[in-house]
Amino acid sequence: MNRNVLLFAGMFALIALVGFVQSWSVALSILNFCLISAVMALGVNIQWGYAGLFNVGIMGFAALGGVAVVLVSKPPVPEAWAAGGAGLMLSLVLLLGTIAAAIFTHRKVRGRWRKAATVLVVIIGYFAVRAAFDPATDAIEAIDPAKTGYLGGLGLPIILAWPVGGLLAAGVAWIIGKIALGLRSDYLAIATLGIAEIILAVLKNEDWLARGVKNVAGLDRPVPREIDLQQAAWFQDLATTIGADPVSFSSIFVKLSYAGLFTIVLLVILWLSEKALHSPWGRMMRAIRDNRDAAEAMGKDVTRRHLQVFILGSAVVGIAGAMMTTMDGQFTPGTYNPLRYTFLIWVMVIVGGSGNNWGAVLGGFLIWFIWVEAEPVANWLMNLLTAGMYDESALKEHLVKAAPHMRLIVMGVILLLMLRFNPRGLIPEKGGNPR
Repeated sequence: MNRNVLLFAGMFALIALVGFVQSWSVALSILNFCLISAVMALGVNIQWGYAGLFNVGIMGFAALGGVAVVLVSKPPVPEAWAAGGAGLMLSLVLLLGTIAAAIFTHRKVRGRWRKAATVLVVIIGYFAVRAAFDPATDAIEAIDPAKTGYLGGLGLPIILAWPVGGLLAAGVAWIIGKIALGLRSDYLAIATLGIAEIILAVLKNEDWLARGVKNVAGLDRPVPREIDLQQAAWFQDLATTIGADPVSFSSIFVKLSYAGLFTIVLLVILWLSEKALHSPWGRMMRAIRDNRDAAEAMGKDVTRRHLQVFILGSAVVGIAGAMMTTMDGQFTPGTYNPLRYTFLIWVMVIVGGSGNNWGAVLGGFLIWFIWVEAEPVANWLMNLLTAGMYDESALKEHLVKAAPHMRLIVMGVILLLMLRFNPRGLIPEKGGNPR
């Protein structure tokens, strides 16, 4: 049997084992986050595995996907729009006018006064924008801040936020790429990390946009709610037919529905990624990755191609971020951190196999599974090791309390072992070289 099939079969067997040992609700939760992680890992693999772009600002693009869910699905707040909507629109017009005036001044003014005139236009425009923007946002955030205090969204079906999240991340990636893609790989990494922090700072502090750190809860769902299922006659009949408790079965049914939607998205992105990788465009990207100087000598516009792949990968991460926020049911900017949304995703790509889409998917499943299960397994192991100690033992108390931190140690050990003994990953790129 094919080795890759065995690896995926083993992965699903581990998830099934959680269902039998812990609960099927936990197993399905792990499966759903594995599917989302696999999509996110595919986005990073498109950037790194195809083109060698070292992006460590993944959390920023995931957060953009999350805010897209709020902007698309939440209903608008009419009072907030009445209080500050006009001021925000005016500040946007002034911002665009400032940009246009700065460009016009830079082009038309000659000689030593060019820089001074351009800076003067930007300064005047800045104060004009703030004069309209600050009162408008203050008025918006004053509208029932305990519940709203923001403009709201478009009130559209939440599933539309997934492609919108991809488009929003792609748009920001275009801006970042135009600025940073000419830099060396280490400078690009620093730039993307810094810009991701800027994105998160904006989302945390601009309450008028998505309530900032107050969070947005009660997001809509693309699947039924458990309470609605429990009250539906057809669902009660289904639960009776299979001999299940309607309350516990409703949770499982909802998670299965999410799993179906996420699987469709993953398969579509995986199919498109495979088609792109094995197309002339994909072969050209790998040629640029392996020898940039030779590709430039052949007349290839490397910066333009890097911009393309940077936008595509960021869009996929944005879609995954929107999916995650949808399943969480709330948007919480404070939870985005580099460990979860950057380091862990990179471990997925490295362990699965950089440059191989199937490897990225496997890495997404495996690393998320280990990340979740490391804590309960460590708790079980520590309790087993300290079973013979007195309950008052300081060593026992220390070991039991340290168990939750084992996941960090496990991740580090896995990464070190893979880089040392199998740098190409579990499913390596065909004909690729380890990087």
